[in-house]
Amino acid sequence: MGVHLLSCLFCKLGHFLLLVPEPGRVGDRLRLLVPALFPVMSLFLGGCQPIGPAHLQHDQLAYSRALGEVQKREMLLNIVRLRYGEPPAFLDTTQVIAGYNFSRSFSGGYYGYPASAVSNYLFGSGTLSQAETPTITYQPLTGEQYAENVVRPISPTAIMPLSLGGMAIDTLLRLTAQSIDGLSNVRGVGPFGGGSVRFYLLLHDLRQLQLAGAMTVRISTDDPASSTPGKGSKQGGGIGQGNGGNSGDSGSAGSGEHIYLVLTTTADSNLQAIQGEVRRLLHLEPNTAEAEIVYGPYPKKQGQVAVLTRSMLAMLTQLSYEMEVPEQDVRSGRTLPTIGQVGIESRPEVAIHSGKNPPSESYVSVFYKKCWYWISDTDFRSKEAFTMVQVLSTLAATSHSGGAVVTIPAG
Repeated sequence: MGVHLLSCLFCKLGHFLLLVPEPGRVGDRLRLLVPALFPVMSLFLGGCQPIGPAHLQHDQLAYSRALGEVQKREMLLNIVRLRYGEPPAFLDTTQVIAGYNFSRSFSGGYYGYPASAVSNYLFGSGTLSQAETPTITYQPLTGEQYAENVVRPISPTAIMPLSLGGMAIDTLLRLTAQSIDGLSNVRGVGPFGGGSVRFYLLLHDLRQLQLAGAMTVRISTDDPASSTPGKGSKQGGGIGQGNGGNSGDSGSAGSGEHIYLVLTTTADSNLQAIQGEVRRLLHLEPNTAEAEIVYGPYPKKQGQVAVLTRSMLAMLTQLSYEMEVPEQDVRSGRTLPTIGQVGIESRPEVAIHSGKNPPSESYVSVFYKKCWYWISDTDFRSKEAFTMVQVLSTLAATSHSGGAVVTIPAG
């Protein structure tokens, strides 16, 4: 309000000067200058609008993009580090505080002497300053939090609902499942990487059913023991809650969430045949409509589907041995050979390339020990799978502290 008052005073002063008789050339020039000058001062000093909203519209998106890019590069760098025998390191951005300071001032006046003097003059000065002081707080992932987020397997109750959001269930299980009902996913290192052919056939069938709407998953907090056992929908103990329930049937009946694979009714004979093949691969009864998904290598009761899930460490390690590395690094013993064939697939789920020169088009890239590693921006399948890895990493996080906070004072 003080700025507006000062502006009005300058405007009144300008009108007063127009009324002062000023014989001579200097006075005439000043009378012409004053009405043009004081509106400029009014514009400079007036309109004191808050700067917070304008910065918020820009900076919230800018910080969000920056955090997203950093998280992508950190994830890719950890995959590369694991390939070369280095431990992964995670640094959480816990807080971002962006402070702004904007100030402006103007001073001026008019010196008038007797009409015969030529020293009459109008003077003024102004200052404008703006400063930004961002403060970013990082916290390394260590101790129990590191064990929870990186080392312990992710619960099936956290993984399977992602398929409800449109994520491809074959990609999801290929990344997270070490085995399903004893059918093994690719593991370890070597030219072929192992893995059961039936595991990949199962994933292919599940994806076909998902696309056709003939398969879904259901989440329930009901007591599995209270349901009808004929359908195999809710039998046996719970899965446990969060990552803590990944060591087996740690949850008691009725505690935590329970997840079920649901084969929906369809009149399509082709889809019925695929559903029958899924039941056969999962050792389910021919008419089973629902099966509870539990953690473990094998089901403990009829009507269950056992999924042995991976930890983030195991997931990233597997991706690291499927990535491309320079041949000289393999020959020199710096790393092991790349897995050439993943099950019945001819390409890795996330195709990571390497080269001496920076990529021209990349979704994400990092520089590590004189070599560039990247995911191509034109490889949608790899980008989708890499996004899943990031989502799974967020789900695996069990930090009790707040996440990244962007604080932008409104001024």
